[in-house]
Amino acid sequence: MTDKNTNLTMLVDFYELTMAHGYFETGMVDTIGCFDLFFRRVPDDGGFAIMAGLEQLIDYLQKLTFTPEDITYLRNRNLFSEGFLNYLENFKFVCDVYAIEEGTPIFPGEPIVIIKGPIIQAQFIETIALLYINHQSLIATKANRIVRAAKGRPVLEMGARRAQGSDGAILGARAAYIGGTSGSSCTIADSLYGVQALGTMAHSWVQSFDTEYDAFYTYAKLYPESCTLLVDTYDTLKSGIPNAIKIFNEYLVPRGYKKGAIRIDSGDAAYLSKKARRMLDVAGLTDIKIVISNSLDEYTIKDLLIQKAPIDSFGVGERLITSKTEPVFGGVYKLVAIEVDGKLKPKIKISNNAEKITTPGFKQVYRLFDKTSKKAIADVITLANEEINSDEPYVIFDPNHTWKRKRITDFVAVKLLQPIFVKGELVYDVPHIEDIRTYSKEQVSTLWEESLRFEKPHQYYVDLSQKLWDLKHDLLKSHSENS
Repeated sequence: MTDKNTNLTMLVDFYELTMAHGYFETGMVDTIGCFDLFFRRVPDDGGFAIMAGLEQLIDYLQKLTFTPEDITYLRNRNLFSEGFLNYLENFKFVCDVYAIEEGTPIFPGEPIVIIKGPIIQAQFIETIALLYINHQSLIATKANRIVRAAKGRPVLEMGARRAQGSDGAILGARAAYIGGTSGSSCTIADSLYGVQALGTMAHSWVQSFDTEYDAFYTYAKLYPESCTLLVDTYDTLKSGIPNAIKIFNEYLVPRGYKKGAIRIDSGDAAYLSKKARRMLDVAGLTDIKIVISNSLDEYTIKDLLIQKAPIDSFGVGERLITSKTEPVFGGVYKLVAIEVDGKLKPKIKISNNAEKITTPGFKQVYRLFDKTSKKAIADVITLANEEINSDEPYVIFDPNHTWKRKRITDFVAVKLLQPIFVKGELVYDVPHIEDIRTYSKEQVSTLWEESLRFEKPHQYYVDLSQKLWDLKHDLLKSHSENS
């Protein structure tokens, strides 16, 4: 397991070291390169993703240093010159970093992190940048889908035991909270990141007592103010719920504790929750909530609510913490410019697969909001030195079907890429996770309902400015003519 004090400098793909050595040996140590981190498609064919993982990337970059053990390892590989190893021994991160803030809805093709600085350094951090942003953006996106499916009902992330390793559990819980979950079963995520830890009992607790009633009674005495009873250890309808009703009516309610819950972790959730609600209501326990867990995701939750299952909250495990339906985010890291004679020269990667052709140059991303509705109209990727003036009409156009154009008025243009590091110095105040979570909810609310659909959502507009479009196509034409 890694924590905030673990040195992860060597968590790189080995080619990042061989390329860094190559840059050093060919006199490119001070050559400035610019890299974009972006993704090509939204998981689960959704309408948008949620940006997450920036805090961990910041923490890594602040601590980026090579230990004596790292240098010894590299020396023993007999691949690297002593001059290069000396450079690593005295390493200091001096790049500029720009990023879209955590919690922001993000879309394919737009840079969500930009690294600009000595190419030897910017290239080196490719793996860790992708690792943090890919993983947490994936889980935050999945969590947001599940939370939206629950339609205001609390969702507890409870997948630690099914996560891919300890970091998957801890950072997954953090990302899920950004995505909108109410808390996590993972206690250390609360200790490290402020993700509220929640939980009640397992079936083993019930089995540990002579009777189910004794297990419930003991638990109720210990936790009368937050008593949730797991009712499916033996027989949900014939044993679990009747015993829970006895505990509430005979012990808790007479002592003034009128709130509590039952949890159902197996069986047909729609059928059992309806039966449970009737039994609780007949017993006068209308304030007692029903919690459902057991292999849930957004599709199951959506179907349960369509069936009008009277469920008050959901516990979601493996299908959230692993994003089981689509467990890869697919972010990539590409060189888009390199300094030549003191000026950044745009670079483009060309492919027979049009989706893999990159957008060149040092860039900015603007989000255009309608002044009246406050809804997001489109994102526009521009060159870094371009400004979109909200006081003047602006024409957006489809970068692939350029005849599709729209003249925008009465809008506000907001820069999404914020400076995080300037020449290696942190200039960004990392927000508290509660603020990130609140911000994310607010930003998702600016998207049109059509973009929020799970099935065939509206494709949000991500356009290029005219100058950037011209640059890209000039480079494509130039490469075509010279090939």
